Amino acid sequence: MNLVAASFAWPFRGAWRSKFAVGSLTVLLLPITFIPLLGYAIEATRRAEEDPTQGPPPWRLSPRLIADGFWTAAVLLVLSAPFVLALNPLAGAIDGAHLWRVSDRPMSQAYANVAATAVLALPWGLLLLLLMPHATSRFSATGRPRDLFDFPAALRGARRDFPTWNLAAAAMVTAWAVGVACVGLLCVGLLPGVFYAILVSAHASATLSSPARSSRENPPAG
Repeated sequence: MNLVAASFAWPFRGAWRSKFAVGSLTVLLLPITFIPLLGYAIEATRRAEEDPTQGPPPWRLSPRLIADGFWTAAVLLVLSAPFVLALNPLAGAIDGAHLWRVSDRPMSQAYANVAATAVLALPWGLLLLLLMPHATSRFSATGRPRDLFDFPAALRGARRDFPTWNLAAAAMVTAWAVGVACVGLLCVGLLPGVFYAILVSAHASATLSSPARSSRENPPAG
Protein backbone atom coordinates (compact mmCIF):
# COMPACT_ATOMS: atom_id res chain seq x y z
CA MET A 1 0.00 0.00 0.00
CA ASN A 2 3.01 2.32 0.29
CA LEU A 3 3.13 2.42 -3.51
CA VAL A 4 -0.48 3.61 -3.69
CA ALA A 5 0.06 6.26 -1.01
CA ALA A 6 3.23 7.48 -2.73
CA SER A 7 1.41 7.78 -6.06
CA PHE A 8 -1.42 9.75 -4.45
CA ALA A 9 1.00 12.17 -2.76
CA TRP A 10 3.48 12.63 -5.62
CA PRO A 11 1.44 15.21 -7.62
CA PHE A 12 1.71 17.62 -4.66
CA ARG A 13 5.50 17.55 -4.38
CA GLY A 14 7.43 20.67 -5.35
CA ALA A 15 5.81 23.75 -6.90
CA TRP A 16 2.61 21.87 -7.71
CA ARG A 17 0.18 24.83 -7.91
CA SER A 18 1.59 26.27 -11.13
CA LYS A 19 1.73 22.80 -12.71
CA PHE A 20 -1.90 22.16 -11.79
CA ALA A 21 -2.91 25.54 -13.23
CA VAL A 22 -1.37 24.76 -16.61
CA GLY A 23 -2.50 21.15 -16.48
CA SER A 24 -6.10 22.14 -15.75
CA LEU A 25 -6.02 24.50 -18.72
CA THR A 26 -4.80 21.74 -21.02
CA VAL A 27 -7.63 19.49 -19.83
CA LEU A 28 -10.11 22.32 -20.48
CA LEU A 29 -8.83 22.76 -24.04
CA LEU A 30 -9.09 19.10 -25.02
CA PRO A 31 -8.95 17.80 -27.74
CA ILE A 32 -6.71 20.64 -28.98
CA THR A 33 -4.15 19.97 -26.25
CA PHE A 34 -4.50 16.17 -26.29
CA ILE A 35 -1.01 15.48 -27.66
CA PRO A 36 0.85 17.96 -25.38
CA LEU A 37 -1.02 16.58 -22.37
CA LEU A 38 -0.04 13.01 -23.25
CA GLY A 39 3.54 14.16 -23.84
CA TYR A 40 3.59 15.75 -20.40
CA ALA A 41 2.29 12.49 -18.90
CA ILE A 42 5.27 10.66 -20.43
CA GLU A 43 7.64 13.34 -19.12
CA ALA A 44 6.04 12.99 -15.68
CA THR A 45 6.60 9.24 -15.79
CA ARG A 46 10.22 9.84 -16.75
CA ARG A 47 10.67 12.28 -13.84
CA ALA A 48 9.11 9.85 -11.38
CA GLU A 49 11.46 7.09 -12.58
CA GLU A 50 14.55 9.26 -12.27
CA ASP A 51 13.80 11.06 -8.98
CA PRO A 52 10.34 10.74 -7.42
CA THR A 53 11.30 13.12 -4.60
CA GLN A 54 11.23 16.09 -6.99
CA GLY A 55 7.58 15.92 -7.93
CA PRO A 56 6.11 16.44 -11.42
CA PRO A 57 8.26 18.26 -14.00
CA PRO A 58 7.66 21.87 -15.03
CA TRP A 59 5.69 22.51 -18.20
CA ARG A 60 7.99 23.03 -21.18
CA LEU A 61 6.69 22.75 -24.73
CA SER A 62 9.42 20.97 -26.67
CA PRO A 63 9.80 18.74 -29.74
CA ARG A 64 10.32 15.73 -27.47
CA LEU A 65 7.12 16.43 -25.54
CA ILE A 66 5.14 16.68 -28.80
CA ALA A 67 6.75 13.50 -30.18
CA ASP A 68 6.05 11.60 -26.95
CA GLY A 69 2.45 12.78 -27.02
CA PHE A 70 2.03 11.83 -30.68
CA TRP A 71 3.25 8.27 -30.20
CA THR A 72 1.19 7.82 -27.03
CA ALA A 73 -1.90 9.08 -28.86
CA ALA A 74 -1.14 6.64 -31.69
CA VAL A 75 -0.98 3.60 -29.41
CA LEU A 76 -4.17 4.68 -27.62
CA LEU A 77 -5.89 4.98 -31.00
CA VAL A 78 -4.75 1.47 -31.97
CA LEU A 79 -6.04 -0.01 -28.70
CA SER A 80 -9.31 1.93 -28.78
CA ALA A 81 -10.19 1.46 -32.47
CA PRO A 82 -11.79 -2.03 -32.08
CA PHE A 83 -14.12 -0.75 -29.37
CA VAL A 84 -15.05 2.37 -31.33
CA LEU A 85 -15.84 0.23 -34.38
CA ALA A 86 -17.95 -2.13 -32.26
CA LEU A 87 -20.00 0.67 -30.66
CA ASN A 88 -22.61 1.23 -33.39
CA PRO A 89 -23.20 -2.47 -34.19
CA LEU A 90 -23.59 -3.27 -30.50
CA ALA A 91 -25.93 -0.33 -29.99
CA GLY A 92 -28.00 -1.51 -32.96
CA ALA A 93 -28.21 -5.00 -31.52
CA ILE A 94 -29.27 -3.68 -28.14
CA ASP A 95 -31.84 -1.40 -29.74
CA GLY A 96 -33.17 -4.28 -31.85
CA ALA A 97 -33.54 -6.48 -28.77
CA HIS A 98 -36.18 -4.07 -27.39
CA LEU A 99 -34.82 -4.34 -23.86
CA TRP A 100 -36.94 -1.37 -22.77
CA ARG A 101 -40.22 0.16 -23.95
CA VAL A 102 -39.65 3.67 -25.25
CA SER A 103 -42.11 5.18 -27.71
CA ASP A 104 -39.70 7.91 -28.79
CA ARG A 105 -37.38 6.41 -31.40
CA PRO A 106 -34.43 8.83 -30.94
CA MET A 107 -34.61 8.30 -27.19
CA SER A 108 -34.54 4.54 -27.66
CA GLN A 109 -31.43 4.85 -29.85
CA ALA A 110 -29.80 7.11 -27.28
CA TYR A 111 -30.44 4.55 -24.53
CA ALA A 112 -28.96 1.84 -26.74
CA ASN A 113 -25.81 3.91 -27.31
CA VAL A 114 -25.43 4.53 -23.59
CA ALA A 115 -25.84 0.82 -22.86
CA ALA A 116 -23.36 -0.15 -25.57
CA THR A 117 -20.82 2.36 -24.24
CA ALA A 118 -21.20 0.94 -20.73
CA VAL A 119 -20.73 -2.63 -22.00
CA LEU A 120 -17.58 -1.76 -23.96
CA ALA A 121 -16.05 0.54 -21.34
CA LEU A 122 -15.06 -2.30 -19.00
CA PRO A 123 -13.02 -4.42 -21.44
CA TRP A 124 -11.51 -1.26 -22.96
CA GLY A 125 -10.39 -0.05 -19.54
CA LEU A 126 -9.03 -3.46 -18.58
CA LEU A 127 -7.05 -3.65 -21.83
CA LEU A 128 -5.46 -0.24 -21.18
CA LEU A 129 -4.64 -1.19 -17.59
CA LEU A 130 -3.06 -4.43 -18.74
CA LEU A 131 -0.89 -2.99 -21.53
CA MET A 132 -0.23 0.71 -20.99
CA PRO A 133 1.53 0.91 -17.59
CA HIS A 134 4.50 -1.25 -18.60
CA ALA A 135 4.57 0.15 -22.13
CA THR A 136 4.60 3.69 -20.76
CA SER A 137 7.36 2.83 -18.30
CA ARG A 138 9.56 1.37 -21.04
CA PHE A 139 8.87 4.19 -23.49
CA SER A 140 9.64 6.90 -20.95
CA ALA A 141 12.95 5.18 -20.16
CA THR A 142 14.10 4.45 -23.72
CA GLY A 143 12.32 7.02 -25.88
CA ARG A 144 11.74 4.30 -28.50
CA PRO A 145 8.20 4.39 -29.96
CA ARG A 146 8.29 0.66 -30.67
CA ASP A 147 8.30 0.01 -26.92
CA LEU A 148 4.78 1.47 -26.76
CA PHE A 149 3.55 -1.03 -29.36
CA ASP A 150 5.32 -4.09 -27.97
CA PHE A 151 2.18 -5.60 -26.48
CA PRO A 152 3.69 -9.06 -25.83
CA ALA A 153 6.41 -7.41 -23.73
CA ALA A 154 3.72 -5.51 -21.80
CA LEU A 155 1.90 -8.76 -21.07
CA ARG A 156 5.11 -10.42 -19.94
CA GLY A 157 5.84 -7.44 -17.71
CA ALA A 158 2.39 -7.59 -16.08
CA ARG A 159 2.85 -11.30 -15.45
CA ARG A 160 6.39 -10.89 -14.11
CA ASP A 161 5.60 -7.91 -11.88
CA PHE A 162 2.03 -8.89 -11.05
CA PRO A 163 1.99 -7.74 -7.38
CA THR A 164 3.44 -4.33 -8.30
CA TRP A 165 1.24 -4.04 -11.39
CA ASN A 166 -1.81 -4.87 -9.27
CA LEU A 167 -1.02 -2.04 -6.84
CA ALA A 168 -0.25 0.36 -9.70
CA ALA A 169 -3.55 -0.49 -11.39
CA ALA A 170 -5.40 0.02 -8.10
CA ALA A 171 -3.80 3.45 -7.72
CA MET A 172 -4.78 4.42 -11.27
CA VAL A 173 -8.38 3.27 -10.99
CA THR A 174 -8.85 4.95 -7.62
CA ALA A 175 -7.24 8.19 -8.81
CA TRP A 176 -9.51 8.38 -11.85
CA ALA A 177 -12.56 7.65 -9.71
CA VAL A 178 -11.55 10.42 -7.30
CA GLY A 179 -10.55 12.81 -10.06
CA VAL A 180 -13.62 12.42 -12.23
CA ALA A 181 -16.29 11.82 -9.58
CA CYS A 182 -15.42 12.83 -6.03
CA VAL A 183 -13.19 15.82 -6.74
CA GLY A 184 -15.68 17.26 -9.19
CA LEU A 185 -18.59 16.70 -6.83
CA LEU A 186 -16.72 18.31 -3.96
CA CYS A 187 -16.31 21.46 -6.08
CA VAL A 188 -12.54 21.23 -6.06
CA GLY A 189 -12.87 21.10 -9.81
CA LEU A 190 -13.20 18.42 -12.43
CA LEU A 191 -10.31 19.81 -14.51
CA PRO A 192 -7.64 19.63 -11.78
CA GLY A 193 -9.16 16.29 -10.77
CA VAL A 194 -8.51 14.81 -14.21
CA PHE A 195 -4.97 16.24 -14.25
CA TYR A 196 -4.38 14.78 -10.77
CA ALA A 197 -5.44 11.35 -12.05
CA ILE A 198 -2.99 11.67 -14.96
CA LEU A 199 -0.12 12.44 -12.57
CA VAL A 200 -1.01 9.57 -10.24
CA SER A 201 -1.09 7.24 -13.24
CA ALA A 202 2.31 8.52 -14.37
CA HIS A 203 3.87 7.85 -10.97
CA ALA A 204 2.22 4.42 -10.73
CA SER A 205 3.59 3.49 -14.18
CA ALA A 206 7.05 4.62 -13.09
CA THR A 207 7.06 2.14 -10.21
CA LEU A 208 6.94 -0.82 -12.58
CA SER A 209 10.17 -2.57 -13.38
CA SER A 210 11.66 -1.79 -16.77
CA PRO A 211 14.43 -3.97 -18.20
CA ALA A 212 15.41 -1.14 -20.54
CA ARG A 213 15.73 1.26 -17.64
CA SER A 214 17.66 -1.26 -15.56
CA SER A 215 20.18 -1.85 -18.34
CA ARG A 216 20.58 1.89 -18.78
CA GLU A 217 21.15 2.51 -15.10
CA ASN A 218 23.33 -0.60 -14.59
CA PRO A 219 25.33 -1.15 -17.76
CA PRO A 220 27.33 -4.39 -18.05
CA ALA A 221 30.83 -4.23 -16.68
CA GLY A 222 33.64 -3.91 -19.18
